[in-house]
Amino acid sequence: MKIKSAEFETSAATIATAPRWTLPEFAFIGRSNVGKSSLINLLTERNALAKASVTPGKTKLINFFRINTNWCLVDLPGYGFAKVNREERADFNEAVANYIEKRDVLVHLFVLIDSRLTPQRIDLEFLRWLTGVDVEFSLVFTKTDKVSHSVVQSNISLFKQALTDFIAKPPSIFTSSSTKKNGRTEILDFIAAELVAAKGA
Repeated sequence: MKIKSAEFETSAATIATAPRWTLPEFAFIGRSNVGKSSLINLLTERNALAKASVTPGKTKLINFFRINTNWCLVDLPGYGFAKVNREERADFNEAVANYIEKRDVLVHLFVLIDSRLTPQRIDLEFLRWLTGVDVEFSLVFTKTDKVSHSVVQSNISLFKQALTDFIAKPPSIFTSSSTKKNGRTEILDFIAAELVAAKGA
């Protein structure tokens, strides 16, 4: 897939204020500071489309980006470590959950995992919750350039093993590095195939 245009559409605090359109959406989520903004910028080849931050939890709104005028990339707030008070954190979690559970134009959810780490409880707990939601999802292991290939493969293997406790069929898995620009083609090809399938449904 060739990205011809990528434009920021709007931000929404809740699903009620999200765009009311029929564009198929592909959302990205992960723990704070997992490299979500960097991946979005890599996919769109726009260096500042999504704003990366060294401060975990800075993204609190649901951000919508219109891609090639006919589909939408959605940047969801990271889970965990948000520097907000307890009341705001509750609202922010509810908004994300409502989006994932109720957004009827959501085609696929990409869950980002830090490839440098062994399985983290926060990721596994989120995925366990996700198994109770009717949404297709994949895993994207990020920052693969930061450690050796053997460490990446070992951590992915450990993660897949941990998933067998509550997921019968493992999801699709991608690896990415925004520095080395790895993973872009594979993820975009997957999205292109999903768009074709959604159109024919």
